[in-house]
Amino acid sequence: MSWQPKYTITNRLVVTMRRIGETIGEIKSLNLSPQALARLEQEARAQSSHASTSIEGNPLPLTDVKQLLKADPRQVRDTEREVLNYNRALQKIQADVMAGIFRPGLAEMAAIQAIVVDGLMDNPAHVGTARREPVLIRDPRQPENIIFIPPNHQDVPRLADELATFVEEWGGEIDPIIMAGLFHRQFVIIHPFMDGNGRTARLLTTAILGQGGLDIFGIFAFENYYNRNISRYFAAVGLQGDFYERESAIDFTAWLEFFSDGILDELVRVRGTIPSESPLRLEDHHHRLLDYIKTHGSISQREYGQISSRSLAARKQDFQKLTALGLLQRRGGGRGTYYVLMDERQ
Repeated sequence: MSWQPKYTITNRLVVTMRRIGETIGEIKSLNLSPQALARLEQEARAQSSHASTSIEGNPLPLTDVKQLLKADPRQVRDTEREVLNYNRALQKIQADVMAGIFRPGLAEMAAIQAIVVDGLMDNPAHVGTARREPVLIRDPRQPENIIFIPPNHQDVPRLADELATFVEEWGGEIDPIIMAGLFHRQFVIIHPFMDGNGRTARLLTTAILGQGGLDIFGIFAFENYYNRNISRYFAAVGLQGDFYERESAIDFTAWLEFFSDGILDELVRVRGTIPSESPLRLEDHHHRLLDYIKTHGSISQREYGQISSRSLAARKQDFQKLTALGLLQRRGGGRGTYYVLMDERQ
């Protein structure tokens, strides 16, 4: 039996999705250089590592997280290890998505969970392995109160497989943001592991966004929104009662509205950090110059003048800018000067 989530595309969701598309278009229109994108990706990883672990109670402030990720020390406390683990898992899933090898099955879920909890659990049997015993979700403020009873551990492999099959079969039909939202909440409900479920869910959600075609998924950290709205996040993503009593009536609509709000909020934040006239922005003529080199191997001032109507002074500025950005390397001298891509060798 396949998994068939219940949800409604509400007017609110339609408006939010349209605004998300518009904001993504604005960011893409800036034609950011590889260096600018790399800087945004580095910032996003720090933001994600801080926010996602903070949700789970990690006390490290963002400034400390950034310093920690930069230093990457070997001897660390558990709070620091938790952040480093998250960052390492985030880099893995982003690399897997870019290489086209990410698969949302239980094996990948377990591999990510193993990184997330590495060195943090007393029982090694709970690392990288689906849970083999029942769990109860309790109210952190009143531990004697049981909020949710997840599925029996015997059903975890089947439920995880149904979720993965749904993603693979409908990935090309359902908007990646809707798909990522559906995956995120269902993963949390299944609660496949003894620990690390929330962090693993958020990491895999990032991968689902990227796998679904959201090609700027690496430059924003939707976990920021959850961290600022922790109570609303837990209320929206979770479930109350017994899974088997609630399973047939679970509706994802309200969660999808909250989830898409978070995506939009974070994209707007990222857009606000990028000046419209950023010195790292590449214009159409820069891309034309770089494309020429990719095709012909090099370019000279004379050749650039043949494919561009820009003045000699402007062309010189273009070469200076791309060289300063580390995209071009100057060769030769005088009238024999030409330029090649920085990663090419003589």
